[in-house]
Amino acid sequence: MTRHFLITGGAGFIGSNYVNRLLTRGEQVTIFDNLSRKGAANNIQWLRETHGEHAFTLVIGDIIDENLIREAVRDIDVVVHLAGQVAVTTSVNQPRMDFESNAIGTFNLLEAARISDSRPIILYSSTNKVYGGMETVRVVEEKTRYRYADYPLGVPETYPLDFHSPYGCSKGTGDQYMRDYARIYGLRTVVFRQSCIYGPRQFGIEDQGWLAWFVIAAIIGKSITIYGNGKQVRDVLYIEDLMDVFDAGVEKIDKVSGEIFNIGGGPENTLSVWQEFGPMLERQLGKSIPTKWGEWRPGDQSIYVSDIRKAERELSWRPQTKVEDGIAKLIQWVMANRDLFH
Repeated sequence: MTRHFLITGGAGFIGSNYVNRLLTRGEQVTIFDNLSRKGAANNIQWLRETHGEHAFTLVIGDIIDENLIREAVRDIDVVVHLAGQVAVTTSVNQPRMDFESNAIGTFNLLEAARISDSRPIILYSSTNKVYGGMETVRVVEEKTRYRYADYPLGVPETYPLDFHSPYGCSKGTGDQYMRDYARIYGLRTVVFRQSCIYGPRQFGIEDQGWLAWFVIAAIIGKSITIYGNGKQVRDVLYIEDLMDVFDAGVEKIDKVSGEIFNIGGGPENTLSVWQEFGPMLERQLGKSIPTKWGEWRPGDQSIYVSDIRKAERELSWRPQTKVEDGIAKLIQWVMANRDLFH
């Protein structure tokens, strides 16, 4: 049965990839996006060229417009909520904009769903930043990376919340509202606390999407600055694997409504930001990459790795794409689309 999906932020990196998947399998799609992100217009053009001018509905607007989002949610079966402000550094510089976009925007969406006759499923794209700097976690420094002393399988969903940075606060607000609207109003919501997602159609910038940014900068010759010592570890997840977990969340909604999942590459798909990724990138590009070094940035965790066992258990999901393979695909896409980055 064909379903009607609303993808907020559907012109972005994750959104455009998921819209492409949905259209390919015949779903009805509405994209809700203010087109403010770099690359958004390119992604819309790509979707139209791939699927046809009228293959989807595009609503150009902002989620802080409660009337517009209420109208967009009407008659929708599934909402995938990806819209919002995405960078910690931007949130520090513009905390009001960050709060309005992430906290108020998400509240507007939930209210629209609550009063809608269709009572849609809602998948929420949250972040590992809701756990804060995790300063009390014991960390061991090794030659090229940090590792947890006590969490060999990564951080579980039961780890205490500690919203650090305005971004952590605003995304965490949406995170907890999603959970509570499932409890109080019976909305079918699922929260995915995502780690570092990467892949084609990611117009990474220095403040957000670090892996894609390094690839883009290295290929087109832009300056790369490494903040901290480059040993910071992240679990990275290829875009196709994230979309698989979105599909699983929808299909298993009766089982997982109201649940929260840590979603990332897990312990098997980790990289240190430069001490390990740098040599891998140089090897794949066949050249040395010059860098500059800067001070640690506020709220930057020395290590974050997701414990993904709950998603494996309840959603029958686990990452399929190995890091080197995913990075090779990202490099191939950037190489083929160099003109988009100048």
